[in-house]
Amino acid sequence: MTITHLVTHSGGFHADELLSSVVLTRLFPQAELKRTRERQWLMPAADKIIYDVGGDYNADAQIFDHHQRPNPLREDGQPFSSFGLIWAHYGRKYLAAMNVPEHNIEAIHTAFDTKFVLPIDLLDNGAMEPSVAGPLSILTLPTLLGSLKPVFDDMSPTANDDAFFAALPIARSFIEAFINNLAAKARSQGIVLEAITKAGPSPILELPMGMPYRSALDKAEADHIMFVVNPRGGDRTLNGIKLSNDTFEQRADLPVAWAGLQDTALEDASGVKGAKFCHNARFIAVANSREAILKMAKLAVKAIL
Repeated sequence: MTITHLVTHSGGFHADELLSSVVLTRLFPQAELKRTRERQWLMPAADKIIYDVGGDYNADAQIFDHHQRPNPLREDGQPFSSFGLIWAHYGRKYLAAMNVPEHNIEAIHTAFDTKFVLPIDLLDNGAMEPSVAGPLSILTLPTLLGSLKPVFDDMSPTANDDAFFAALPIARSFIEAFINNLAAKARSQGIVLEAITKAGPSPILELPMGMPYRSALDKAEADHIMFVVNPRGGDRTLNGIKLSNDTFEQRADLPVAWAGLQDTALEDASGVKGAKFCHNARFIAVANSREAILKMAKLAVKAIL
């Protein structure tokens, strides 16, 4: 039967039902999204999906609440929010609707669940304190989405609904951008692996464009590669490789003598005609041609040997 209504609770909103609504409104664009606590709307029916309200989790009946006891748990015992439940049941269809290639859907579904959905679930259930983010806790996605709620003295009878529907496209942009980046990383992996093979024992990896490359380096166990070269507009860049996404430390830094220099000063310091810029932190340099950037890359390798 056609889904005609997507039903969640009225009043104030949280990240979990807002993000769930992003998924469901894409899959069922003709359905009406209704925010209510009226009992007749919370009765399961074949033409409704009910989420974050209703006091039950029953996928067959298309009701996805998590506030009841016992509450639904993941296989590892961590709690679901409504977002986790909706993602578990509809996430793969959502990825297909976003034109993610079929062979990448399972991996991206898992990655998105781990990196994006699970933190929302844990925060919504109080299983993780916002304070774990330290001074950045005010910038977590649930907090930012929560800041879109109406202020306390907005007395409009539609204030909460107006705020919810205004927040929906903002929430959508976060989900779609995150998934698009995961899909791009999956597309890039084959290109990078091919470039690693082509580079052989060289510590310099040359790519045809800027793209994610860390996961491919790890997969190929290409620990010998110290620098990455790629085009950027009409220029070429020489990039250091971070040891991980959790640090700014690199496998190798660019030469100290280049730090913070540009144009003629950098040409003089490096001896490379066409050298244009080196960041003071020595993680990126720029030259105006492939020939010049490869010369700089070879000099950077020589400096660390």
